[in-house]
Amino acid sequence: MSKNLLKNPSGEDQLEFWEMTMNGGSEWKVEDMPGDCSYNFPMDGVTTYFATSFELCLKRQVIDLLQEGYSSEQLDAQPAVTVEDWYCGRTDCGCTYEMTACLLDENKEVIQEFKPQPVTLDPDCDDCSWKQVSHTFSDYGPGMRFITFEHGGQDTKYWEGWYGVRVTASSVTVDV
Repeated sequence: MSKNLLKNPSGEDQLEFWEMTMNGGSEWKVEDMPGDCSYNFPMDGVTTYFATSFELCLKRQVIDLLQEGYSSEQLDAQPAVTVEDWYCGRTDCGCTYEMTACLLDENKEVIQEFKPQPVTLDPDCDDCSWKQVSHTFSDYGPGMRFITFEHGGQDTKYWEGWYGVRVTASSVTVDV
């Protein structure tokens, strides 16, 4: 199994290693599973998650693949790159979730991007339990040297506090 290149993917170290690109409302917070008005996580070992607020909260990591020990030759062979994320809403407040992952060249120009449509979870008509989003990049050409991973969201009722989307167990792997 390939190593997860994201550091602190579930908030065990609070917000360490994450760059806050949007930090609205009450900002980001780390909470323990399952949390208020929530669901248990479907896999063992995940005990914390990141919670968003009433204004858009986004955070990201930029992974330097050469610094992580990959050679230019390995990267130019276009190994499969898989990004995964888990998100859920609360049972008492709707939320939105969004995510973007990009493969970048040495100048940090985008080679390929994965940006699904934002998801809105509404507890009145949706199951707001933990859901996974996953994407594998392939056939993207030579030159990949960095990967960015950004995710987040907010609540839909503009309630003060941490009623927005919850994210955890994020991962970025390179299959060399």
